[in-house]
Amino acid sequence: MCGIVGYAGSGEAQRFLLEGLEKLEYRGYDSAGLAISSQSGVIVRKTAGRLERLAAELGARPVTGITGIGHTRWATHGEPTTSNAHPHLDCDEELAVVHNGIIENHAALRDELKSRGHVFRSATDTEVLAHLVEESYARCGDLQMALAAALEKVRGAYAIAVISRREPGKIVAARLSCPLVLGFGDGENLLASDIPALLARTRRIQPMKDGELAVLTCERADIFDREGRTVTRSNLVVDWEPGAADRGGYPHFMLKEIEEQPRALADTLRGRLDAARGRVNLDEALWEPGEIQALRQVRLVACGTAYHAALIGAELIERWARLPARAELASEFRYRDPLVDSGTLLVAVSQSGETADTLAALAEGKRRGAGTLGVTNVLGSTLAREGGRSLLTRAGPEIAVASTKAYTTQVLVLTLLALYLAQERGRPLPAGGDFWRELRGLPELATKVLAGAEAIRREALAFAAWSDVFFIGRGTDYPVAQEGQLKLKEISYLHAEAYAAGELKHGTLALIENGVPVVALVTQRAVREKTLSNILEVKARGARVYGVIRENDAEAAGIMDWSVSIPAVSDALTPALAVIPLQLLAYHAAVARGCDVDKPRNLAKSVTVE
Repeated sequence: MCGIVGYAGSGEAQRFLLEGLEKLEYRGYDSAGLAISSQSGVIVRKTAGRLERLAAELGARPVTGITGIGHTRWATHGEPTTSNAHPHLDCDEELAVVHNGIIENHAALRDELKSRGHVFRSATDTEVLAHLVEESYARCGDLQMALAAALEKVRGAYAIAVISRREPGKIVAARLSCPLVLGFGDGENLLASDIPALLARTRRIQPMKDGELAVLTCERADIFDREGRTVTRSNLVVDWEPGAADRGGYPHFMLKEIEEQPRALADTLRGRLDAARGRVNLDEALWEPGEIQALRQVRLVACGTAYHAALIGAELIERWARLPARAELASEFRYRDPLVDSGTLLVAVSQSGETADTLAALAEGKRRGAGTLGVTNVLGSTLAREGGRSLLTRAGPEIAVASTKAYTTQVLVLTLLALYLAQERGRPLPAGGDFWRELRGLPELATKVLAGAEAIRREALAFAAWSDVFFIGRGTDYPVAQEGQLKLKEISYLHAEAYAAGELKHGTLALIENGVPVVALVTQRAVREKTLSNILEVKARGARVYGVIRENDAEAAGIMDWSVSIPAVSDALTPALAVIPLQLLAYHAAVARGCDVDKPRNLAKSVTVE
């Protein structure tokens, strides 16, 4: 997830571009850059690192001009270096492009363009757009038509803005599956990835829709549909407090990130799933020939939330690939003489890619000869560099300390990994079209779960009065229960514990008394009846049971005091959906208790010490 800004007006573009990028730095901070056009040419300034480095560069060497585009990057293709920073130029350095999204067919397009003499200066997917527009522009001489023609050749997701020396007062922009908002000022028109970047100049905005293209000058901003017809609709007037605007109108980043999960899941799946054929593509990890077939076991190492995702990944790897798989706490792994060797794939999972315990476990696995794979959200992180190979979760920057979308995308990546290992080892994959249709449709299914947020908020208010909460589940419901209790206690400071439901009778029932809340997950059909029996055990001792169940499970709903349902998908896919109500429960309980949701006490976003 990257941030884009654009300015077409009568003032100095540089000032607005820097102000706008500062408001969007939460969307990416690997590198930053801007391009300003005039009749004398397109001038680019860009640097690796955070935005202040670009600001310092512009302080020493300012760029004058009244039309420009800017970008702050969250790297997905190519290391976070100055050469990979946006904007990107065409061969003649006459036009500049900024882009948020993923061009899935960039490799094939790059080869085609190189064969026609184009010279590339970066390792990014975005640069192909600059050269595609260059070719179209040479034929038609109109920047709007050139961008439209170039986008006909790409697959993927994009928010894109382009400027040219030949049309110095104009910005052309387009959107597909990535946000882009227009702002209408006095004698100036603006664009940005998110509303906060616009609010210092205007409150009149217009979000672009998928497939639309926009042309901005200082006098006007026009929107066109796929057929080139002018789109007319009323502008929106934004009335936000500045602090809330930084969170996109949400009261907390955590709630914003919970609601971003459908988009994050879609980004995670993009280019990796051929649902029609029932196949997964994780060739990006650059496996050696025969490496997967030679594996004898898989170990997954992680901490906290990532460990809960790893527990689910281990179960699915054993289920489908029929490889012994085990998830381990990274903080314990290297201190117990683990049995790993050259027949082991060690999978290290970390949102930031900088978790010290996880990196230490990775190093220990490498020392013992294991093959390694990093699952992380940050390209260019230590884990991505040192993991030998890596799979990006593509969740985008996550600002709240309590992880939400990073967790669900980790679960999804590990699900894809389990399928891929089975596929490459010749093991049977889930049969029938329902599983693959549901896997492809996870983003929409997550949106459906989020539609029940208000009912969860109302029920969460009761949790504010409790001091102890128990979570139970069986199968993959158990690690989801573990993640639910972690969310509740880390942001609401309520004492919460998770147990495998069958373990209650081995001691924990002694803590159940009248009115004690128990959150029970009943989404795994293979163990449903056993879990219902465990729920009846706690009900008999006075517990108040809150359930997460499958749609249309009237029997389960009937024995709960309150329940919320998730779509009735294949058992292996419920973990990415069942956790969402638990995230919302924790969030609203924390708000009701007056806690600092985004920055809970004693915790940090990335744990870089042991």
